[in-house]
Amino acid sequence: MASQIQKLLTTNQDLLLMQKGTMMRKVRTKSWKKLRYFRLQDDGMTVWHGRHLESISKPTFSISDVERIRKGQDSELLRYLVEEFPLEQGFTIVFNGRRPNLDLVANSVEEAQTWMRGLQLLVDLVARMNYQEQLDQMLREWFQQADRNQDSRMSFREAQRLLLLMNVEMDEEYAFSLFQEADVSQSNTLDSEEFVQFYKALTKRTEIEELFENFSSDKQKLTLLEFVDFLREEQKESDHSSDLALKLIDRYEPSENGRLLRVLSKDGFLSYLCSADGNIFNPDCLPIYQDMTQPLSHYYINSSHNTYLLGDQFCGQSSVEGYIRALKRGCRCVEVDTWDGPDGEPVVYHGRTLTSRILFKDVLATLAQYAFQSSDYPLILSLDNHCTWEQQKTMAHHLIAILGEQLLSTTLEEQLIDIMPSPEQLRGKILVKGKKLRTIEVVESDKEEEELEKDEGSDLDPASAELDMQSQPESQEQASGNKSKNKKKVMKCPMSCLLICAHVLAQAPNSIPESILLPKKFLLQSSTTILCPDLSALVVYLRTAPFCSFTHSKENYHIYDISSFSESKAKNLIREAGNEFVQHNARQLCRVYPSGLRTDSSNYNPQEHWNVGCQMVAMNMQTAGSAMDICDGLFRQNGGSGYVLKPEFLRDTQSSFNPMKPVSLYKAQILVVQVISGQRLPKVDKTKETTVVDPLVRVELYGVPEDTKQQETSYVENNGINPYWGETFYFQIQVPELAMLRFVVKDYSRTSRNNFIGQYTLPWTCMKHGYRHVSLLSKDGTSLHPASIFVYTCMQEDLDMDEP
Repeated sequence: MASQIQKLLTTNQDLLLMQKGTMMRKVRTKSWKKLRYFRLQDDGMTVWHGRHLESISKPTFSISDVERIRKGQDSELLRYLVEEFPLEQGFTIVFNGRRPNLDLVANSVEEAQTWMRGLQLLVDLVARMNYQEQLDQMLREWFQQADRNQDSRMSFREAQRLLLLMNVEMDEEYAFSLFQEADVSQSNTLDSEEFVQFYKALTKRTEIEELFENFSSDKQKLTLLEFVDFLREEQKESDHSSDLALKLIDRYEPSENGRLLRVLSKDGFLSYLCSADGNIFNPDCLPIYQDMTQPLSHYYINSSHNTYLLGDQFCGQSSVEGYIRALKRGCRCVEVDTWDGPDGEPVVYHGRTLTSRILFKDVLATLAQYAFQSSDYPLILSLDNHCTWEQQKTMAHHLIAILGEQLLSTTLEEQLIDIMPSPEQLRGKILVKGKKLRTIEVVESDKEEEELEKDEGSDLDPASAELDMQSQPESQEQASGNKSKNKKKVMKCPMSCLLICAHVLAQAPNSIPESILLPKKFLLQSSTTILCPDLSALVVYLRTAPFCSFTHSKENYHIYDISSFSESKAKNLIREAGNEFVQHNARQLCRVYPSGLRTDSSNYNPQEHWNVGCQMVAMNMQTAGSAMDICDGLFRQNGGSGYVLKPEFLRDTQSSFNPMKPVSLYKAQILVVQVISGQRLPKVDKTKETTVVDPLVRVELYGVPEDTKQQETSYVENNGINPYWGETFYFQIQVPELAMLRFVVKDYSRTSRNNFIGQYTLPWTCMKHGYRHVSLLSKDGTSLHPASIFVYTCMQEDLDMDEP
């Protein structure tokens, strides 16, 4: 594939034009639009830009960083500038992770098409590269970086500079000996093939060679039986290990003769351990593998908080891009906060803040386009409605008109009324979560609950169809004389009367006769909303209800009722009534949202809420960090569907489980983790050529409070290319079904906090034991390939602390 890219660079007309370069307008905001010269580099993997053709250019992005190319018509920013630039001349480069998009406008439609076709061609080719092809491409890039005089040969001085670029500081005498061994031509320089041998010597995996020789009788190859022994004893592949060994030999042994003889060479053994089959994440957990026919309340659901925000909660940008990014990450519950907008069109933003505003109908159009691109399981639209009656009617119209058949607007046929539908039954459907009229109901804003950090209910009895109507005394004397007689009188009103009354109140509050005293929630304040029946009718299975107590919910609420909790409220309930919370979540859905004090869009640890079975633990997905790593780690499994089946003890309404006092479901086990080595770790600051990392590894375990702990290796000085630790840790686990394991690699600093290099997080239930590679991810959750760490893990049933 890498050679195919090199061939295309000399034959493909689009790529040839891109290598010559093009002046295009770079658009950052509605007001920042500047001309820049963009050019595809000769490696075919990097795009550089400068102010003009002769200026000193700088790298803009690598092709491996690009996810896709979008047309100008699909750019939210370029659509705002349609009167200034034709959309056909614009396009958007969408990057992996949280990196902002790059909007560009070419001078003509033809130039835009050239760059769109060429970039997408390269992106697709890179996506199809296997491990060896990616390594070949990386070596080619390094060789070109080191070959400063462009003579296609590398001197020892250039090689020394390359070592620093490769993140390793090596003794000069030892480095020169490796250089001389690779210099077969004895020219005191290395050509590209000799450089590959130099690289192999630099990255020699002695720890894997020792492991190989422990099972090989002749130290040269593994026979089929020897490989089977390794798979059984070390990799814990007890099921069909003979058949598996044959498949792995056919897949990874590079020698055709070796495949015929059913043996595995050292190179084949290394290829296996570096492959997906040698990864710590169990490949069986990657596709949909769980039962998807159970009620919605039996699943963890990947959920987002204030999805429209790209930044902080106070003055951040609102954008449909927030929904696109969340859906791309597998999110299945997005939040939409609606307020009255100009020209009768509802808008979405974080109310009473300086965040920007977007149209509600644009959000729906985005959901209609992207809702089921990453997962076809149901998408929940968590609606926080602040609109007046008329704009609620507009909302209802848009929901029906824009979402069409995707919108679930009626109950499923033949669905039992006392059972929540399953993700399988709801595939391809968008469900509205929100307030629903049972009679007249006034919507208490969820956002007010967030600000107050408590959950409050309406003064109206949700099960009642009554309005309190109290006659006014004629005089103060009568009032004082008849205090004991003046009891509250109740008039039962038909639904139609109540709806008319509510509608009149919404349009003209002062028109209600003074003789009628409505409940205090009806005396309209600026934050109170009368719910429109048109919008109410679109809430089918996810009716929000205020939380009073677990007993109240059990006795008064239906399984379709869903309560929301601030993170602090949920934490208190977990501490005070953990088992009741577990039973509540086995019966009905709940949603947890971040504290209103998190104006920086920081996140809380979702694990403690998953411990009691909370399904929708809403995260600020725009903010990277350990909390999002844990969230991404859990939902990486099951096809990235956004739905993960909860453990059985969290699906039982009679469960006795309490995460604060876990009665071990099984005998306590010991998780053994040996951190062995690292491979090709990236620099923390790529702009500093002479800076080399001092890496260490922290192993973090999350789960019930008793299981949550961490341990850390020592640091290795000046070696990011192949550091060796060889340190073993032991973790006692009470509830492995809830355990999450996080590996974090950091650059040790004597004077400040250690700097982040990479991480990987996965559930214990998806972990393959034995000798495994852990593929590192960036802060944004994107691949840092080929960066990895090599570990050994196993479970011990007793407290034997012997090393593996």
